Amino acid sequence: MKLSSRTRYGMRAMMELALEYGKKPLQIKSIADREDISNKYLEQLVAMLKSSGLVRSVRGPRGGYMLARNPAEIKLSEIFTTLEGPLIPVECVEHTEFCPKCPDCATRLIWNELYRALMSVLENTNLKELAERADKIQQGGSYQI
Repeated sequence: MKLSSRTRYGMRAMMELALEYGKKPLQIKSIADREDISNKYLEQLVAMLKSSGLVRSVRGPRGGYMLARNPAEIKLSEIFTTLEGPLIPVECVEHTEFCPKCPDCATRLIWNELYRALMSVLENTNLKELAERADKIQQGGSYQI
């Protein structure tokens, strides 16, 4: 399974906003420069995040973007599903009627297990924790999971 650049870049942008939470709004250019992402592409991602209620905009000369909620309240699963859509590895995990072999399919059991493991990590990790990991790495430390 390969995540799209939309999800990878969007997650990095959200992490930047989390690192600045409670401070001033960040402008798209600032985030794009820090994360080496195209301004135009980042604008599209932020628009998606804004429409889902994860990010809010602040108007004015010192305006920009901020998280709409405390980073401790934002699960990574919210960001992923906003940017990537459902994270099911195969259709039959969610819709058993999709395949007539579902009741007797050993591989479907693996796909279910994979889906549950992935969702467990994303549901049990919030944006504040991700930002703390990033901050520790930027300070020259290492982070162990």
